[in-house]
Amino acid sequence: MTALLEIKQHLKIFYSRYDIYLIPAMKFLFALLAFLTMNSQIGFMEKVASPAVSLLLALLCSFLPVNLMAVFGGILLCAHAYALSLETFAVVAGILFIMYAIYFRLAPEHGYVLMLTPMMFFFRIPYAMPLVLGLVGGPVCAVPVACGTICYYLMYYMKNNEKMLSSSEAEQMSAKLLYLVENVLNNKDMLLTILVLAVTLMVVYAIRKMSMDYSWYLAICVGAVINVVLYLIGGLVMNISVSIGAVVLGTLAALLIALVVEFFVLSVDYSRTEYTQFEDDEYYYYV
Repeated sequence: MTALLEIKQHLKIFYSRYDIYLIPAMKFLFALLAFLTMNSQIGFMEKVASPAVSLLLALLCSFLPVNLMAVFGGILLCAHAYALSLETFAVVAGILFIMYAIYFRLAPEHGYVLMLTPMMFFFRIPYAMPLVLGLVGGPVCAVPVACGTICYYLMYYMKNNEKMLSSSEAEQMSAKLLYLVENVLNNKDMLLTILVLAVTLMVVYAIRKMSMDYSWYLAICVGAVINVVLYLIGGLVMNISVSIGAVVLGTLAALLIALVVEFFVLSVDYSRTEYTQFEDDEYYYYV
């Protein structure tokens, strides 16, 4: 344990000394991974899906505010939707416009969360988002998580229904619009996922804020259990087929990620905790 604490301290010193270089480098790598992941999943427009485009956008993101990363991601999504059909582009652009209007109004400083959430879905560990953000963020993070979840489901249905969405038959136009609206905005899987992630994040945040020893560890463990239980209950209530094995394994992986984040960001030595009581003429004080 001592060795890990020493490594943590060395990393903090290294970061504080070279943060002017590390921050742009981390933004570049994160943006590059996000754009390459998106293009690998829905690379319908070949020119935009080129690694050179992802590299150029990532270079821009390394020096620009983090919110522009989310904007570039939305532009890429719209470009690939346009490559499928004009109807797909109209629906996707409309959904993104409404979603971004809400996001920039409520949580404009969390662009990295919006970009990271779809990536976590592709890596099968979206449950890490509420556990980690409940520790290092706050309730407002539920907004970019929900927006990122919607982006993932947009890409998911575009990828799995490419043939139907790219059909040029005139009678298919209304079917495309109805299909996208029905399967994205009225999708039970997506609605359940947004609800579970939001509630889990709130629970983790509430427990983490408690004035008690090991509150962060308790928050992580309770959040992991709540995540699994809510998926079970939600699947039964909404009549949705939930892969319990995948949820449990993904939650365990998310729990480990949250513990690593807790160690490097929030770790406290509770063995030295002290409580003090004192008073004046009118009040008692507990510290």
